[in-house]
Amino acid sequence: MEAQADDDEPRGCLFALSQPPLMLFLTVIGSLLAFGGLYDLWPF
Repeated sequence: MEAQADDDEPRGCLFALSQPPLMLFLTVIGSLLAFGGLYDLWPF
């Protein structure tokens, strides 16, 4: 099969951010950083 012409143009950052696995990964990393920061600030 031949690739279509519009597959050759580079995709932007918004296309990459719209992918569910990347957003899930960034959500997990962001929540870990947030929990780590809150744990540091919590007065134990």
